[in-house]
Amino acid sequence: MLRNLLGAAALVMLANAAWAEGDGPGPNLVIQIDGVAKGEIIIDLSPDLAPKAVAQIVALAQAGAYDNVVFHRVIEGFMAQTGDVQYGKKGSDTTMAGMGGSDLPNIPAEFSTTAFDRGIVGMARSSDPDSANSQFFIMFAPGDFLNGQYTVVGKVISGMEIVDQIKRGDGANGEVTEPDVMAKVTVQE
Repeated sequence: MLRNLLGAAALVMLANAAWAEGDGPGPNLVIQIDGVAKGEIIIDLSPDLAPKAVAQIVALAQAGAYDNVVFHRVIEGFMAQTGDVQYGKKGSDTTMAGMGGSDLPNIPAEFSTTAFDRGIVGMARSSDPDSANSQFFIMFAPGDFLNGQYTVVGKVISGMEIVDQIKRGDGANGEVTEPDVMAKVTVQE
């Protein structure tokens, strides 16, 4: 009987894990990664949590703005940041990567109660809560201190093993030399 209970508990845990990793109703951001990490990451975007931020990410991806943008800030045990379409293009001078955005206006904060767990994707911003624009980050591990302070836009539903391989930064703030790149970013509705 104990074995049956343990088996049932394992099935419930597997079902919960599958749900947590499952594809929701939002559009998916499909990212082809090249560099140290190679492969595909799929992010299920959550317009129910952050409609303005998700709309902006979708518009930028559909315009090709995210293609060849580097992961400019990657901190072991924390997160990988990318999306600076102004200063973060591979092959250009990326010394200012992380300081730019896009030609679109900044987005007001869209805070939610969703926790910043492993695989959660959030909008990067300056100290001004309403300064998010194009940059986003993917969590390697939980970061409870971000909860309610940054906008959650989605979660990785496929390719977390690729996220884990993204080249880490060696600078004081996670700056990456010869960073990995989002070679191609598309949207699946």
